[in-house]
Amino acid sequence: MLLSDPGAERVRTELPGAIMTTVNLGEVVGHYARNGVAETDIHAVLDPLPIERITFDEELAYGAGLLLPVTKPFGLSFGDRACLALAQRRGARVLTSDKAWRGIVDIGGAQIELIR
Repeated sequence: MLLSDPGAERVRTELPGAIMTTVNLGEVVGHYARNGVAETDIHAVLDPLPIERITFDEELAYGAGLLLPVTKPFGLSFGDRACLALAQRRGARVLTSDKAWRGIVDIGGAQIELIR
């Protein structure tokens, strides 16, 4: 959404009530930092977003780790599994544009929706 990729409008409509792990927040911050954006500017972009940030705790760490055998064939990253572990915990829906996730069918409580 922040880069106005296809599907950005769909994500924008889902933002109120959205959740993400602090691991995934770190990935977004890292993207901007890698591209030379100053920390103050990163805060200016991310802090106002209506997304609840969930601290990545031990339970989520176990959840993400236990997802490795199921998601390895699809090439999901640790950040992807952190996201899925939170979705499992909350019984939440995950929006993704990553077509690799298409083959994942049973993540026990997490609903995966491809947005493009």
